[in-house]
Amino acid sequence: MQTIRVLLVDDQPMIRTGFRLILEAEPDITVVGEAADGVDAVESALSLNPDIVLMDIRMPNMDGVEATRRIAETGSPSRVVILTTFDLDAHVVDALRAGASAFLVKDGPADSLVGAIRTVAAGDAVLSPRVTHRLLDRFAHLGAPASPDVPSRLGALTSRELDVLRALTRGLSNAEIALELGVGETTVKTHIAHILEKYGLRDRVQAVILAYDCGLVVPRSPR
Repeated sequence: MQTIRVLLVDDQPMIRTGFRLILEAEPDITVVGEAADGVDAVESALSLNPDIVLMDIRMPNMDGVEATRRIAETGSPSRVVILTTFDLDAHVVDALRAGASAFLVKDGPADSLVGAIRTVAAGDAVLSPRVTHRLLDRFAHLGAPASPDVPSRLGALTSRELDVLRALTRGLSNAEIALELGVGETTVKTHIAHILEKYGLRDRVQAVILAYDCGLVVPRSPR
């Protein structure tokens, strides 16, 4: 069994202790270090090479969004899971654009945190349902109307890859996309891998942001 190595980043020692107790109760997760602000987070991520950086957003010296951006810019394989009590729209979008692979709110159950860490460590991305709705609503405010033509920026994608990308923007799982398109789940994974490779994206959340930025899909109307 492969062990998932986690770096805890939060300016509150009691919060870090709580996360450590939750995570180290799992047989496949170990905490390799702690940091109290974004500056220490970047340094620790580079020196410890954790699989997952569990990152708070609001911290002194450097916030979690900037720390996430700097970790991503180094080319580090570490993936960032953002945890915060503030599920504000700007934080969601900024953190995901910076390179975060997951965004969860701290008032969620412990098993959702553990599940998110395992999912992201396996190479996927995850958002809590509440944050997903807020993210899509955010794009509904920001997004421009989609063109009936495929945006030129997405010209490198095949028609089937475009179908898969559209399905990703609707939040469908690989199994659901496979069923909808009438292909195997392995084929869907291959298409997603090609999309990520062609545009240098870290995961499917980044692909969704690209689709909205390019106007491939029309965001839903705000509630």
